[in-house]
Amino acid sequence: MLAITCPGQGAQTPGFLQPWLDVDGIAGRLGWLSAVSGVDLLTHGTTSDADTIRDTAIAQPLIVAAALAIAPAILEATPPDAVVAGHSVGEFAAATLAGVLSAEQAIVLVRERGRAMAAASAVVPTGMSAVVGGEASEVSAIIDKLGLTPANVNGSGQVVAAGTLEHLAELAAAPPARARVIPLQVAGAFHTHHMAPAVDVLAQLASAVRPTDPQARLLSNADGAVLDSGAAALARLVSQVSNPVRWDACTATMADLGVTGLIELAPAGTLVGLAKRALPGVELLAVKTPDDLDAARELVARHTGAGA
Repeated sequence: MLAITCPGQGAQTPGFLQPWLDVDGIAGRLGWLSAVSGVDLLTHGTTSDADTIRDTAIAQPLIVAAALAIAPAILEATPPDAVVAGHSVGEFAAATLAGVLSAEQAIVLVRERGRAMAAASAVVPTGMSAVVGGEASEVSAIIDKLGLTPANVNGSGQVVAAGTLEHLAELAAAPPARARVIPLQVAGAFHTHHMAPAVDVLAQLASAVRPTDPQARLLSNADGAVLDSGAAALARLVSQVSNPVRWDACTATMADLGVTGLIELAPAGTLVGLAKRALPGVELLAVKTPDDLDAARELVARHTGAGA
């Protein structure tokens, strides 16, 4: 069984889309999504610097557009028996690949999501830090004691704490035993109560969208559940903005369903890294450049019986 995964914010790097422009159809798809979103995705994916693409309002549509532009080079269509999941904003790409949203609906919602989250982040100085290692209960207790939120529970000994910069500094100064605290290059405390204003914005826009029921096994970041309703999937996309990402629950569901092969769409690497520990024995591939396309098509064929 194949799993198709889509990364979230922070996976982008300067110039990551440059080599993809030589692949038939990708530049055109990126150009179309640029026109739809009003964001110059071609420039931001090729020549913009790290500070520019770190901006939430740019990073989010850029990451989702990359997955949507590259996926057709691997798959003619998402296999109905495949598992599809995205991390944080990557859920919008996953929902599109599962047939819940059109690419145009997804990119407009993501554009407004990014803008609203950037605005919410400007109210109070907040951020996020990865806590790697340590004993799970002790990490959880310290995060809670400091008034922080476990915004991403990624599994494999990694939890992302989010909250005010003051409280994150306290965490860095006195980390849990045998744990490292790594500040992340993000603009705010995503997936916490600090993002409540962005939920309101996204909910109003989503009310005009008519989603379709998933045509593949779409997993939710809220709890790893397999969703069979387009309306429920869209509602969860909205509420997830201010609630923790339970990627550990998503990988647990993949294991329970019997996933045997997993690809991560560009900008890839993060989710495959987590899967190495969470999904032992599963064939993994991070699709980083066009050089990975042949291997990706072969992996799809092995684990579904039908490639692109």
